[in-house]
Order: sequence, then C-alpha cells, then structure tokens
Amino acid sequence: MTPRTTPADTDRADPDVNPATGASPASGGPGGAQPMLMYLVKQVELAIRSRLDDLLRPGGLTALQFTALTVLERHPDLSSAQLARNSFVTAQSMADMITILEGRGLIERHRDQADRRRLVVALTKGGREILDRYRDEVTALEAQMLAGLTVTKISALRDALHACHANLGGHTPR
Repeated sequence: MTPRTTPADTDRADPDVNPATGASPASGGPGGAQPMLMYLVKQVELAIRSRLDDLLRPGGLTALQFTALTVLERHPDLSSAQLARNSFVTAQSMADMITILEGRGLIERHRDQADRRRLVVALTKGGREILDRYRDEVTALEAQMLAGLTVTKISALRDALHACHANLGGHTPR
C-alpha cells in the first residue's frame, strides 16, 4: 500500500523512503529485509498469550479468561457484548466463558442498577482474589517483555500502539 502524500509532503522527502515505491527499508516492502509491523505485533501477541497461558494454567485460567477478568476490574458492570468487545473475543465465545467463570465463582451476573432490563457482568470477591494472586507474575512478564527499553521508549511504544488502534478503529488517538 502506498502512503498518501500531500503537496507539503513532497517538500520534505524522507530519506528512508523510496520515492518510486513509497516503501522504507523497515516496511517489509518488496525486497525489504524487515517483516511488516503487523506481523511483529501479531508475533508479540502470540508470545504474550502463550506465556500467560503457561503462567495461569495452575490456577485453571486461560489468557483470554484472565483478560476478561482484568477488563471487568477496570470497567465493572459490562454487558456480555461489551465484555466480549473489550476482551477481543466473539459474543459466542464470551457466552461460553461467562458460563465457566460464573461456575467458578469468579464473576456474577446481575441486573444493572440504572436499567433493570439490562443484565451485566461483574467480578466477585473470588475474581478479585485470583487477579491479585497473579498480578505480580503478570507484571513481571510485562517487565520481561519491555526489558532493555527506556521509560521514554516504553511511553512512545504505548502512545504508538494507542494511535495504531485508534487509526484502525476510526477513533481519535489518546
């Protein structure tokens, strides 16, 4: 995909971009040595999920279940559809996950106080306890992932990932 340019862009040509193709050496374009950033992001996501699954297995949780619990910790009383969207799973997968997590006493469903017709999902005391049980280990895993990066680079990475997410979701970056 060729980047969009404006007349102002042509005045300040990027020395790392091939003007004929619009590709930079880091873009992974034709003949580029570097993989596409999307590929690298997916590789990081798969590595995180694998490591989280290994870490959480003794507690009988998957990375996706843990993610759903952390979403509920930050945003209590979500509908199952909202929880699915924020946990990166389909509505059907979330319905199955809710059944499992509710059966384990980690979440509960109840009527929304503001709209009694609406059923919402919330953490239980048991759900908070399991998050607390793994919090330090998950934090250590993130620290391992970020090892060697300065605070400035970590902040820039966070900002860049927020911007990428916003760009693909049609939202304004934070």
